Amino acid sequence: MSATGIDDTQRAARLLLKHPLIRASDEERYRLVRRAAAPLHDWFDTNTGWSVYVDSAVVRLYREPATLTVATHPFAVNGVAFSRRRYVLLMLCLAVLERADAQIALGRMAELVVVQAQDPELAAAGFAFTLDGYDERRDLVAAVHLLLRWGVLARVAGDEQEYVRHGGDALYDVSRRVLATLLVTRRSPSMVAGADLETRMHGMRDRGIPPTDELRNLRLRQTLTRRLLDEPVLYFDELGDDEAAYLRSQRSLITRRVTELTGLVPEIRREGIAMVDLEDDLTDLRMPEKGTDGHVTLLVAERLATSGDTTVDTLRTFVREITPQFSGFWRGDAQQPGAETGLVDTALSRLAALELIVRDGEAVRVRPALARFSVADPIITGGTRA
Repeated sequence: MSATGIDDTQRAARLLLKHPLIRASDEERYRLVRRAAAPLHDWFDTNTGWSVYVDSAVVRLYREPATLTVATHPFAVNGVAFSRRRYVLLMLCLAVLERADAQIALGRMAELVVVQAQDPELAAAGFAFTLDGYDERRDLVAAVHLLLRWGVLARVAGDEQEYVRHGGDALYDVSRRVLATLLVTRRSPSMVAGADLETRMHGMRDRGIPPTDELRNLRLRQTLTRRLLDEPVLYFDELGDDEAAYLRSQRSLITRRVTELTGLVPEIRREGIAMVDLEDDLTDLRMPEKGTDGHVTLLVAERLATSGDTTVDTLRTFVREITPQFSGFWRGDAQQPGAETGLVDTALSRLAALELIVRDGEAVRVRPALARFSVADPIITGGTRA
């Protein structure tokens, strides 16, 4: 046990869940996870169907998502979520780097991306990329910054912002070892046929029909464990009949195994299960969070927990009315006329990512877990006033 009472395997598991790709250059983290690689591989393989890959350059948790339809956790650079064009450019950059030499210049990579973008299927889908505008260069650089963060690229010289302004270039080393570990599929995308994106995405993950009851139960356990690890809340009404029946009979076993590996503590309510992190570390989005956006999100959550389902316009009115009350605490631009629109949109995006609400156009539907943020007047049950 370490001084904190957490053993190295649990520390390594938490680290790998938070950072599924760790390079050897990140020496402390890499050594910790590599030492625990064997028990981690066994646990993830048995309980989630994920695999752990280790070599001299990288440790990689091949973490397949529990579901494919949740779009509330996009890639982001400098706090800006990826647009459709940025995602396509990211994929085109990876395609270019797959055939690149050990070093590549940003300008050369951009030229090759433009060539790749001429593919007729992309054109048919309405995608075009020519590098003629500032916004296009900025979106390409956002994709490059993500590759730098992952370690696919390592900057040797230059400045991406100078390139965006049309006056400079940058040079990178390409890590083929990291690049080779990025794709997480069971079947190659080029080998999967389908008329639409959803069909092809399911095809890339297809493991076939389990031939025995034992394997069927194993698949159910893996799916449920993935959801407990991936999702802020596992709502019972979102489960299929087989999943719900299996969870009713195996709930204690499944949650105990997750707790033993990660330290997450199950909070079980009538509507579902949340694995709570008492260390407040295994999340990409905290609630509550410091800053103006975090404070507005908390206030909107409290309002929704009290009022129930509502509309976006009602929430904008609410934020506009309370703005003077918090003028001394919020950043300056949050007090400008019309700022409530962006503040509410950001708050609802955060709450949706935490599975506390569902936004459907202008309608906002409250989900059960939001009740934990309700605020009630105190009730005095006894005693005397001094």
